[in-house]
Amino acid sequence: MQIHLSEISSCDGKCVQHSVELEMDTITFQSGSFPILHKNPIELTITNTGKKVLELDGSGEITVGIPCDRCLEDVAVSIPLSFKRKLDMKLTDEDRIHDLDEKSYLTGMDLDVDRLVYLEVLMSWPLKVLCKEDCKGLCSRCGKNLNYGPCDCVEEPKDPRMAAISDIFSKFKEV
Repeated sequence: MQIHLSEISSCDGKCVQHSVELEMDTITFQSGSFPILHKNPIELTITNTGKKVLELDGSGEITVGIPCDRCLEDVAVSIPLSFKRKLDMKLTDEDRIHDLDEKSYLTGMDLDVDRLVYLEVLMSWPLKVLCKEDCKGLCSRCGKNLNYGPCDCVEEPKDPRMAAISDIFSKFKEV
């Protein structure tokens, strides 16, 4: 959703509030496309602090479907959003190109709320997602989800010469 800022930028001290419904249904970036399962409205407060500088405060929450890092089952991950920005409305579009923070969500006097939220989600993206803490993952041979029970793959006997190294790896197994 676009919010036109010319009216508020022309009145020092003016404050407006918006409750904005997000239009995007997916989050897409280099590692893939992820569905937005639930989205709360974004609550925005825009205040003209004087000299054509706007202060933007916002909060909200979205829930995204992200695959588990071990078993690839979809996990509903809640991402809370809270941001505070200062927007200098005296800058031209060309000047904003040099300011990496504003250039993608502010064009002229229009604020693109979906783009702003997208950037906040990327900064808050979880590094690791697990369906449960003791997720057993997938069998490396047949691909069966081991959370639903063992697979029928035959485990080969381990080389006794590798026992010490195997013990080290089992102690420091990734959580």
